[in-house]
Amino acid sequence: MASKRPATPKQKNRLPASKTRQRPRLPAWEMEPSPARRLFITDVAFRDGHQSLLATRMRTEDLLPVAAELDKVGFWSLEVWGGATFDTCLRFLKEDPWERLRSFRAAMPNTRLQMLIRGQNIVGYRHYADDVLEKFIERSAEHGIDVFRIFDALNDIRNIKPAMQMVKQCGKHVEATICYTVSPVHSLNHFVEQAKQLEDLGTDTICIKDMAGLLPPFEAYDLVKRLKGAVRVPIHLHTHYTSGMASMSSLMAILGGLDILDTAMSPLAGGTSHPPTESMIAALRETPYDTGLDLAQLAPIAEQLRTARKKYRQFESDFTGVDTDILLSQVPGGMLSNLATQLSQQNALDKIKDVLKEIPRVRKEMGYPPLVTPTSQIVGTQATLNVITGKRYKVITNETKNYFRGLYGKPPGTLDSKIRHQSLEGEKPITGRPADSLDPELEKAKDELADKTPSIEDLISYALFPSVALQFFDERERGELKPESFEPSPGSSPAAHELHLAPIEFNVILHGESYHIRVSGSGPTVEGRKPYYIKVNDKLEEVYLEPLQEVLAGAPETTGKTDKPSGTRPKPTKPGDIATPMPGRVVKVLVAEGEKVRAGDPVLIIEAMKMENRVTTPINGTVKSILVQDGDSVKVDETLIQVE
Repeated sequence: MASKRPATPKQKNRLPASKTRQRPRLPAWEMEPSPARRLFITDVAFRDGHQSLLATRMRTEDLLPVAAELDKVGFWSLEVWGGATFDTCLRFLKEDPWERLRSFRAAMPNTRLQMLIRGQNIVGYRHYADDVLEKFIERSAEHGIDVFRIFDALNDIRNIKPAMQMVKQCGKHVEATICYTVSPVHSLNHFVEQAKQLEDLGTDTICIKDMAGLLPPFEAYDLVKRLKGAVRVPIHLHTHYTSGMASMSSLMAILGGLDILDTAMSPLAGGTSHPPTESMIAALRETPYDTGLDLAQLAPIAEQLRTARKKYRQFESDFTGVDTDILLSQVPGGMLSNLATQLSQQNALDKIKDVLKEIPRVRKEMGYPPLVTPTSQIVGTQATLNVITGKRYKVITNETKNYFRGLYGKPPGTLDSKIRHQSLEGEKPITGRPADSLDPELEKAKDELADKTPSIEDLISYALFPSVALQFFDERERGELKPESFEPSPGSSPAAHELHLAPIEFNVILHGESYHIRVSGSGPTVEGRKPYYIKVNDKLEEVYLEPLQEVLAGAPETTGKTDKPSGTRPKPTKPGDIATPMPGRVVKVLVAEGEKVRAGDPVLIIEAMKMENRVTTPINGTVKSILVQDGDSVKVDETLIQVE
């Protein structure tokens, strides 16, 4: 008979004696009970909570007011940085991500601050040279990061090891990560062997990263139990709520011996996010796994976050509640909300189900990579192109080609030989660590920014996101850093209302029928007419208004750019009229007028759905005219470069 577990000390949040229950008996299938232990909690609301639910759009000004209170709670750590937050700060929020980190450190001096780093991809979508990786980690540690959760999208340990070594050199905590996924080439044995390798490399803790919410409860128990028997370091679980299993899986993992659990404060929990912090604390109270955290401290924090979330209604994911389709598509939480947003911007939201069906097919052809950034974007973008173009692999993104070339690492399974041959275009794939083939990048970035005398942090930002960072620096220098406008809601700050000259959301009654109208975007005025993208009862429509309505609908943009208006470029009619395969933004023009080019040469880099795609010339010839410049928005039916 199992020995009785020791009682935990009384906690100030204990239920009244009349309502306490006997501690639960061990399940019959648990043969060897773990000793009593406190479960530690990492709250992820400041990073993954709003990344999953609000497309990473929460501003520092709405997070700082509760930071000091979170610092008093006693969490094992708080995840506040990394992932998509770096890119989003520069691209949309017009905030310096380094300044955000410094602000969090100043507000939370007593709690470990944690970040998510994508191994050799750092916080971007490609592999960066080692000098960028090392300097990024050094400055992140200097500005306040204590725990570095490091993962690689392919579970290729070669791509994790350099980051682990650098974090150790900085004297910080290494949390190496296993990306959990389900496929014919993944198994519990596979994950346990990976954990042993990570422990041999010196990790301080190991995280099970269940980014899509695929981990079933009983398998969670089994996996944690086996890991605890194979390695000595603590085990940390990160699981998303998307499929509805997260709380059950978390509890079973705890029974299996879990040491640390990721949760999110309730206003930013559930849906594609994580189990609610308060619910897990309450569920474990008066058990051998009691967290020791005080629910009374969390109530006012939750209320402030609940109020702040209302300001971001327009970024709410369409995937709320439970989505069991995730068990087939395996698209992670953060990607779901961004995928819906990006398809909506392309007026193709009605195709999202087709895209979700296409994703498993593309994933199989790519050797079953776990779907986490950047592989989720690579697979998701390619699947989207396969659906939108109407022909599979008619257009292959630059990232898909690089994946088949081996520039992201070694895939877990076998690649589709036909698509690989099409992607390689006669090149040989690399077999070593991808970053070994990269030249140092910081000195080149420094030369390119010589006229701006950048700080080391600015230099890193530019190396990671050149065009986005450059635009940010220029706007900062001109004093024109204005975040993307968002829909103000009742009770939001006065500053939010100043972003619009008039409301952008209406309820309209026509012939007795009620319609919900929301303006979600606009294009440049052409010949006295301006396109507006509006949602009528959540259906995206394109309408044209006269200039008078343009003033009423919102403040005109003054970017100082000489962007050639979309709609004035001619439609492609000749073999040398080069167009983009999907709507996006010009990252860089690679050729000049009068330059000789050969068929297949890249002439443009277009960014769409966070991924960069090289547009090539279909013919040999001379560049006659260039109709775009860096930063321009472009459509599929426009000629961008003419070659004769």
